[in-house]
Parts: sequence; structure tokens; C-alpha cells
Amino acid sequence: MELSQEELSAKQNAQIAYVLMLLGVFTGILWFIGAIWAMLKIGDARGTRFEDHYSNIIRVFIIGLVLSVVGGILTIILIGWLILLAVFIWSVFKIVKGLVRLSDNQPYNAVAL
Repeated sequence: MELSQEELSAKQNAQIAYVLMLLGVFTGILWFIGAIWAMLKIGDARGTRFEDHYSNIIRVFIIGLVLSVVGGILTIILIGWLILLAVFIWSVFKIVKGLVRLSDNQPYNAVAL
């Protein structure tokens, strides 16, 4: 199925955000840039099949940020390192899953039939 110009733009902007977020897992600052990009572009994706990818990116950012702060504080009692590792693995999984679904022109939360 061919993508409309609006859907193509929404897909490309989601790809940019996902790649920035994935690189940001290792660099930090790109994590914020990817999330901000998604927040700025979500309005352009309204009504497209890619809209929920933006919600996923923003959700991963917010949950990842909160849990990273908690994990960082708790590193003094060692459990924080486990929290940080779990956040890292969960974030990479959610981002890679999103990229795979996006490359298949599927919404993030597509229902399997």
C-alpha cells in the first residue's frame, strides 16, 4: 500500500525521533533531542497510522527519565544499578520494536489478527 505524503512525513519524523532516541541511550543529549522532536511533530502525525509511534517515543522518554533519576539516586545502595540496567534494556527494546513496526508501515500497537 502506498503512503500519502502526510503519512510519509509522519513516518520519516518518527524514524528521526527513534534514531535520535536510540543513539541517545548511549550519548544522553540525543535522548532529549529525539523526545523533543517527537513532541514537536506529533501534531503532524494526527490521524495517520503512525500517530501512536509518537506516543510510544514520548512515553519511553518520560518513564525512562523518571526511572533513571530514581536509579541514579539509588546507586548508593546498589539496587540503583539494577534499575538503570533494566531501564536501558526496556528502552532499547521499545525503540527497536518501534523502528521495526515503522519499517513495516505498521502502527506501534497494531493488533495481530
